[in-house]
Amino acid sequence: MIPRQLNTGRLIARWCSRTSGDSGRRKDVVDMVRSASDVSEFRKAFSKAKHIAVLTGAGVSAESGVPTFRGEGGYWRKWQAQELATPEAFSRNPSRVWEFYHYRRELVLSRSPNAAHRAIAECEARLSRQGRSVVVIAQNIDELHRRAGSQNILEIHGSLFKTRCMSCGNVAANHKSPICSALGGKGAPDPNMSDAVIPVEDLPRCENGSCNGLLRPHVVWFGETLDSNILTQVEKELEICDLCLVVGTSSIVYPAAMFAPQVASRGVPVAEFNREATPATNRFMFHFPGPCGTTLPPALERHESEVI
Repeated sequence: MIPRQLNTGRLIARWCSRTSGDSGRRKDVVDMVRSASDVSEFRKAFSKAKHIAVLTGAGVSAESGVPTFRGEGGYWRKWQAQELATPEAFSRNPSRVWEFYHYRRELVLSRSPNAAHRAIAECEARLSRQGRSVVVIAQNIDELHRRAGSQNILEIHGSLFKTRCMSCGNVAANHKSPICSALGGKGAPDPNMSDAVIPVEDLPRCENGSCNGLLRPHVVWFGETLDSNILTQVEKELEICDLCLVVGTSSIVYPAAMFAPQVASRGVPVAEFNREATPATNRFMFHFPGPCGTTLPPALERHESEVI
């Protein structure tokens, strides 16, 4: 609650005055006071917001144990995701690419939504009963937001649990485990593991009528453009939002990296929840460092002004 945050700030300030001889320690305390003040101001903005846009990234899923496949250690076997998540890689070796995505699907199915996912879903459900809206603009493809209970989700990079037919173009949800029998037990990330070399006819196939075409993951690969229909919906949400949250994202992947700065340029409050500062941090009104599962739930809890 806001009073608790403000009381904490006063207590820290008093402690700060007693440690004036330690400048480094004093700076840390001042930052804590500022953070407490920011929470208070954010909660005021939150209490007034009618349309909240929540842009989420890999950092949210990482707290559920989902690999980000970025930076050092971001390999599957000896390949980086950028080498596998392309139309060219799928054309050259669909078996290898399907092993990679089968591994990711199975791993995500073994993980659960964390406190940040649940806080967003609970906030959406609660505010919807008040005639207010929350939309999740997800860069992740793991559907953990959906499993947490979020309903209003725009998946700008697609989903691990949807497929698209290379022949007829049909897009369908697919949560089978394994997605096809030939992939059962395959996909181990061990760099010493050899490719399964699955015949193309045994890879996931289209079940739309008598098509039987080769399926691919319905995700946006490197070199591909985002779905224009999804982008149109995102633009509409960003135009009407009166509060924007940026949660667990590095703000370096475009075009999503420009979404929140564009909102901020309209004077709309933007709050960043991330373990560390990003290239966009200075453009936002609020920044809350730390794990999203720790910082986000108290920020989105029921405000004292809410009547429902």
